[in-house]
Amino acid sequence: MLHQQRFRNEDLVLRVSHNVDPALFDIARYEPFIEALCGTRVYQKEAIRVVLRYFLGGRYANLRQLAEENFYSNDVLKERYATFRDMEHHLQLPDQLSCSIDLATATGKSYVMYGIARIMLAHGAIDRVLVLCPSRTIEKGLTEKFRQLSGDMTLKSLLPDDSRVRNPHIINGTESIVDGTICIENFHATLQHVKSSVRDSLKGKGERTLILNDEVHHVYNPTGKDLKRWKEFLLDPEFRFRYIAGFSGTCYIGDEYFADVIYRYSLRQAIEQGYVKAIDYVAEDTSTSQDEKFQKIYDNHLQNKTHFYRKVKPLTILVTRDIAACKRLTGDLINFLAQREEISTEEAAKKVLIVTSAREHEANVRVLEEVDRPDNPVEWITSVSMLTEGWDVQNVFQIVPHEERAFNSKLLIAQVLGRGLRIPDAYRGERPVVTVFNHDAWSSRIKHLVDEVMEIEKRVYSYPVTKSPDYNFTLYQIDYSKTQEIEEFPQTVEYEFTKGYITLVSQVPALERETTYVRATTGERRQKKTLVRYQMFTVDEVAEHIHAKLKAIDTEEGTSYAERYSFDWLRALIRESLRRVGETRDQVSEENRQRLQKAFGVVHRKASRSVRYRMTPNAVISINTANRKRNSVGIGSLRRGEATVFLDDNSLLLSDEETQVVLQAILDDEDLPRSAVHKIDNGFYFKTPLNVAIADHKPERDFIRQLTKPENATVIDSWVKSTDQEFYPIEYAWRKGEHPKRGYFNPDFFIKRGSHILVIEIKGDEELQEPSDENKAKYKAARQHFTTLNALQSEHIYHFHFLTPKDYDKFFKFVRDGNYNFVSELDVALDENGDR
Repeated sequence: MLHQQRFRNEDLVLRVSHNVDPALFDIARYEPFIEALCGTRVYQKEAIRVVLRYFLGGRYANLRQLAEENFYSNDVLKERYATFRDMEHHLQLPDQLSCSIDLATATGKSYVMYGIARIMLAHGAIDRVLVLCPSRTIEKGLTEKFRQLSGDMTLKSLLPDDSRVRNPHIINGTESIVDGTICIENFHATLQHVKSSVRDSLKGKGERTLILNDEVHHVYNPTGKDLKRWKEFLLDPEFRFRYIAGFSGTCYIGDEYFADVIYRYSLRQAIEQGYVKAIDYVAEDTSTSQDEKFQKIYDNHLQNKTHFYRKVKPLTILVTRDIAACKRLTGDLINFLAQREEISTEEAAKKVLIVTSAREHEANVRVLEEVDRPDNPVEWITSVSMLTEGWDVQNVFQIVPHEERAFNSKLLIAQVLGRGLRIPDAYRGERPVVTVFNHDAWSSRIKHLVDEVMEIEKRVYSYPVTKSPDYNFTLYQIDYSKTQEIEEFPQTVEYEFTKGYITLVSQVPALERETTYVRATTGERRQKKTLVRYQMFTVDEVAEHIHAKLKAIDTEEGTSYAERYSFDWLRALIRESLRRVGETRDQVSEENRQRLQKAFGVVHRKASRSVRYRMTPNAVISINTANRKRNSVGIGSLRRGEATVFLDDNSLLLSDEETQVVLQAILDDEDLPRSAVHKIDNGFYFKTPLNVAIADHKPERDFIRQLTKPENATVIDSWVKSTDQEFYPIEYAWRKGEHPKRGYFNPDFFIKRGSHILVIEIKGDEELQEPSDENKAKYKAARQHFTTLNALQSEHIYHFHFLTPKDYDKFFKFVRDGNYNFVSELDVALDENGDR
């Protein structure tokens, strides 16, 4: 199917030729060492062999050659990338012998790294090794592992007698990296302003230095200036590094799989072969509040602790998107545990460890090393998604991604899951399970990750190109300064309780709630019921709380609400309200308590405040249509008849290779609806600087058809379809219910005729019946903006209109006549005062 293609990650792995001249490199000489190092883990041995064939086989000068060989021999790669040039753009380090090795988390990447380093040194292909990692925690773990392996005399004895380096010295960046050393360092040691021997030791020696990057996804997904410099270091011509291998269990840039992976051992394989825990995730859940989720999570934790994994102290980790969210969640969790276990908040706090990069939590990172111990009180860990690599805790049996942003890409999902995959020694040989208590709407994301499927939707891109004649033109925009003003509005209306009751909802003190879990690899489903308890209050407690609030108002304002709504009156009102929803006990649920308090919150409300912003023009600035950013449409939208691509005979010639391939496929696809493509026969009537124009809905489609009609195109100099964001933003403000909102919109079309610029926002005819408050605000803001702009400059005259298809014929008649005093029906409907 054209609009969406599915690729298995394993089919995107680059195959390294087995044809290696043994005179150049004979892997057989190192097989005893590899066998002893890796034991029964066949995948580790194969990963080492593949990398060595790539580095030492003499067949490839760089990654580009390997990728090109695979592109022309692998039909899946041809489907994934339209051309080899397109694939080449996805290669991170194409001019070096670089590659990535995808090994699922907890499958022993360090053994593979060590094996490659020792054999490369022994063979004499390199003189030294630099291992880079993203954190001190990982650096410490790798250093300990490498020193342990270097101290293994059996491994040393299994290397060939004529090995150039038989026992390398394991160092860090505080020592000079001399021949015969393996230096393990946090990548920060490579930064120019850092005092370290790394840069000085390696100047001009890169061709005989092996670089091993641990957690290499950080290099290709940089989240800060320093991480960007990691890749810059690898590319720096001062060093001329040749051999570069990256290791990760999350080989994704966002949702896209790396283009340079030469070996992979997947999460699914690791689960099925028992090297990591199995994964159960939520497929269906009906939780309606955080408290209900906490109760279900707590019930899972308790089962792990008392039934399933009693040999160890099971841990639950909750993952958030950022530090602020992590702090809030930690406080909520501590309060929940205190109430549920009937302990003090101080005792509950001892059970929860928050781990973030904030300075106040620095000591907690060190505590992570101790949390597996039975005598350590920590049972719950709250963390930020990107800050947990290198954490070697094994007793995690439940993971809770608390918010969607902690779980919104394959990279993040794989990182979050990776925290709980290691199997504790007490359960080696068994098949323990880590439960992921995710929002059920995210279940498909986990499924795609474990199924190792990548879905790519083919897209058509619209962007400015060079045409003859040149249809680009300049627009003027205003640079505003914004000042805040606060207005107060007195409250004049008081709520009247004439009904004698307040509408409540039916309530129960406890209810069995069901959650459905799915086993990630098999699809096997299981249901689990949790008795969820709901917090209840007595009628007297609720009445007393409301009455106390009324007394406080009376004291402050000199009113008599407490007398008018006495305690007995309130109690009778609450009981009558409960009776009407079938509640015979003197109990009020938390939800109904809030409804009652909200009802009495309006008996006396202070003056409300409204924040307004005054926009002051600073300067007129120019925008050229040549700088408009790309926008795109998926083929699925074309197939469903939701969008249309407008093009002419020059569109293919002027587009890049990737877009050419997709455009040709669209033109050749007879199954697409007729509305998917509209070809303008005469290119002189397609007066836009864009290669193609994309109409996102039928009203836009009909408008572009009008623009390209001969009678209209001949009187227009040029036009451009805007993008949804950034091209020409106009700020506006409106109220959504009781809440003030601010936003930006970009008008859909800019049409140039001489010195006149017609600015058009397109809507459907249905907007005429009941114009929205938001569109009224857009209209008001845009009219004010262009009136000001016309006063500030004299080169152009701007005319702004909201248009619906009903007015298209009339509008273009005015344009052809050179009459700019047009007013649309929607203009009138949106003008609240009827005053233009």
